[in-house]
Amino acid sequence: MNTSYSLVSGSFRDPAGFLFSHEGTIYRQVNHWGQADYDLLMTSGLYTALTDAGLLLPHEEVDLPAPRPELAYRILRPLQIPFISYPYEWCFSQLQDAALTTLRIQKRALDFGMSLKDSSAYNIQFYAGRPVLIDTLSFEPYQEGRPWVAYRQFCQHFLAPLALMARRDVRLSQLLRVTIDGLPLDLTARLLPWTARFQAGLFFHIYLHARSQQRYADAAAVPRPTGRMSRTGLLGLLDSLETATARLRWRGGATAWGDYYDKTNYTAAAHEHKKALISAWLEKIAPQSVWDLGANTGLFSRLASARGIPTVAFDVDPGAVEQAYRSLRDTGETHLLPLILDLTNPSPALGWQNRERSSWLERGPADAVLALALVHHLAIANNVPLPRLAEFFREVGEWLVLEFVPKEDSQVQRLLATREDIFPEYTQEGLERAFAGVFTLVDSQPIQDSQRRLYLFRRKDAA
Repeated sequence: MNTSYSLVSGSFRDPAGFLFSHEGTIYRQVNHWGQADYDLLMTSGLYTALTDAGLLLPHEEVDLPAPRPELAYRILRPLQIPFISYPYEWCFSQLQDAALTTLRIQKRALDFGMSLKDSSAYNIQFYAGRPVLIDTLSFEPYQEGRPWVAYRQFCQHFLAPLALMARRDVRLSQLLRVTIDGLPLDLTARLLPWTARFQAGLFFHIYLHARSQQRYADAAAVPRPTGRMSRTGLLGLLDSLETATARLRWRGGATAWGDYYDKTNYTAAAHEHKKALISAWLEKIAPQSVWDLGANTGLFSRLASARGIPTVAFDVDPGAVEQAYRSLRDTGETHLLPLILDLTNPSPALGWQNRERSSWLERGPADAVLALALVHHLAIANNVPLPRLAEFFREVGEWLVLEFVPKEDSQVQRLLATREDIFPEYTQEGLERAFAGVFTLVDSQPIQDSQRRLYLFRRKDAA
């Protein structure tokens, strides 16, 4: 293989083709194995229908030497996704919207004589604020009478985690980090409350489906669906899945930081001054990408995304991320992606050889990082020393906008209320000393009407 090409480590299971990187751009090689299915997708009108509806990521065929020329039929350059995210990083509504998008695509495919051969949640990404299918090679010709081969995968990747999030606890979405091919239906059935059996869609697609799978528990593999299912029956199945998925609701309830801005000790003047400082610095450094760590509902993330900068708003609180996503969905924002992330235990590398799903850090760095009202949570609530924080932020981005919240602040006092103060280095001077080894201090400003201070740092090896 040409040494200037790099195969995408998570793209190796489908003989129809694979992804590779060349000079910072992602491409797809279509193999001869997938030639007939790809040609049907392109000539049937399905590709145009899906891309026009924003359901499938568009691509162009390019004249580029193939990484595996002995297998190659076409080389495609898809529209580039700014940040690849995974289902265990999505809030409830993101996973639900991804599920409903998959079903819409399957219904549209049937209109053109095709069908999805898989329904992996990992084939969906969020682009311009909405879910889109990124796997051009997921389609095959529809065969009358054949059951939907992706049915089990849909239930495990979408319906099962959504049911647990809605009916038991939203944090159970993190089980997707353990079971990379979706949640086992028998486990889901045991974890759901008894009353879930009385929801017709869940009873059929989770409980009865799990029971049928148990028949093959001792087999080497669950067999491909057999029997006959008419097109009308298949549409009925898809309608049933759509209804079961859409009816699930996560009410949210009280979350740790979902109402943070309602409880903060900022005055209106302090709030506006903080926004003005961050806006001016973003204008000055003009980053191509921004990560907002501890973004809450994305209030300050939008200072970047409103400028057209691809911005990822990370927060540990699923309620805050849910609010951020619903807001952008309602307003039609296109440059903001809210995601769930615990910085003390971020998304690891998963899958085959620990390379199928990239770790959070491997998907960086960003040009600029916002760390607003975050350091005290890491340094005091989680005992991370300030020098270790400086090293962490050095890995994450070139520019760093950091807010320091002193011990006198009510939010820090809240953290110290039930524990001994063992943090003598947690001072303004201690922070500046810790960060001086790896960052250059570009600017520092006190926030009006508060005891807090904003810093603009730049990584030393980039200056």
